Amino acid sequence: MPVPEKTFTRKEVAASAKKLTAGSDDETPVLFIIDTIVYDVADFLDAHPGGEAVLRQVAGTDATTAFYNLHRQEVLEKYIDDLAVGTIQGEKPSVVRPKPGDLSLVPYAEPLWLSPVFKNPYFNESHHRLQRAARQFVDLHLAPEAIEKERTGEHISQELINKMSEAGILHMRLGPGKHLHGVPMFKSEQYPKGVVEGSQYDYFHDMIVAQEFVRPAARGFQDGNMAGLVIGLSVVLHYANDKALQKRIIDECLSGRKKICLGITEAFAGSDVAGLRTTATKTADGKHYIVNGTKKWITNGVFSDYFVVACQTDKGMSVLLIERGEGVETKAIKTSYSPAAGTTFITFDNVKVPATNLMGEENKGIYVVLANFNHERWTMVCAVARYSRLVVEESLKWAHQRLVFGKRLIDQPVIRLKLAKMIALVESHQSWLETITYQMCQMPYSDQAKYLGGPIGLLKMSATRMAHEVADEAVQIWGGRGLTQTGMGRVIENFNRTYKFDAILGGAEEVLGDLGVRQAMKFMPKSML
Repeated sequence: MPVPEKTFTRKEVAASAKKLTAGSDDETPVLFIIDTIVYDVADFLDAHPGGEAVLRQVAGTDATTAFYNLHRQEVLEKYIDDLAVGTIQGEKPSVVRPKPGDLSLVPYAEPLWLSPVFKNPYFNESHHRLQRAARQFVDLHLAPEAIEKERTGEHISQELINKMSEAGILHMRLGPGKHLHGVPMFKSEQYPKGVVEGSQYDYFHDMIVAQEFVRPAARGFQDGNMAGLVIGLSVVLHYANDKALQKRIIDECLSGRKKICLGITEAFAGSDVAGLRTTATKTADGKHYIVNGTKKWITNGVFSDYFVVACQTDKGMSVLLIERGEGVETKAIKTSYSPAAGTTFITFDNVKVPATNLMGEENKGIYVVLANFNHERWTMVCAVARYSRLVVEESLKWAHQRLVFGKRLIDQPVIRLKLAKMIALVESHQSWLETITYQMCQMPYSDQAKYLGGPIGLLKMSATRMAHEVADEAVQIWGGRGLTQTGMGRVIENFNRTYKFDAILGGAEEVLGDLGVRQAMKFMPKSML
């Protein structure tokens, strides 16, 4: 809503404070100015988190500097409709009020391809349309729930899942493919067929969605927001042998009626996939498998209906789709990020699974797992790069508004050096990510598994090392606020507490670094030895 048209002079605002000190009744306005807008907080005194005294101290004054030394514009946006009573006569606000979907004006807050100045060969108008639609959806629908559920630990609402399904978001998150053909992505009056045709959807579109969904800065909810579908349903999409089963599971999950997750990791086997102990023994008639074992740290498992599970069969590893039912028990695991992720310990006790639920070939499930890892690791890099950029944006804002020893933080050379390091890391990894993404657009799924496993592994390893450096520098810039879960430092605290998840999940840094080098050695010419 617009600010009321009523105008005040600065003298009138100052005079209102004198009435307060004179001991007038409770209906006397408590006025002050923030960026030329006049606020009356008389009815907000008891509700102010910092206490009544703080507001009374600035009554009658221009509190712009004091406010922005403690808060962001987002705080004002929560209350401006209720508390703003007018503006200062003849003056205009200098602070920009962002609208849902707007790009940030902070330098380096957006990847360079979104800049009106810099050119990029990878992105066309369909990418820009998708970015605008995704940004607006996140700002209006996703971010409010993400921030609240991150705080409470509650799981994603069915209402939000339904909205994402209707917008085609659940379909998009599986990456390019025929499952997107005919799906109206972000359909509107302006774009009745969606902002991009399913047949045109490529990995750059995929990257845009992955990165926009990180911006609420709620790491637990980020994984709780159907991450299990991204890495679990993709196996069904690419490797299901029973086409009727495949269609049913895909339809149920992409409509949001059912949830699915991927179960690889166990207490005895994390990155060491070959060391799995969960077993699947075929019945004498060959029509079923009997599954026994456990899975640990499984994202979304608490609320999932289907589990894509790696098991040891008689001559190797196989991957099965298991439906929640008799013999399947899930228990939440407490981790250092929010319970909103639905992290789970799963027990399979003599679970009877139809043999038709086999994904790929029996005893050759390792190829299913390894091929599936590529897209999972790539999406994690998308997220790490974008979250790190968000930390840079927040730190640049903070450095410009925080006053220390009479100067802004940005006026200190040591702070500028820290910011320069963070910016360089984020920009270089985004560029590397776009290079890999281009290669993915040029290769079929099978060739990606053959040629990009190593490069994506190295990129993920380096990206999570970047996150370590960015988190460390950001906390030093923010001080105590960088360790506080509420207020201005919320983004920094969340990132610093949770960035290690990406260094472990989907393959530990050390394992992926080794994978990258080993794959490179396969193509090493013997003449060089």
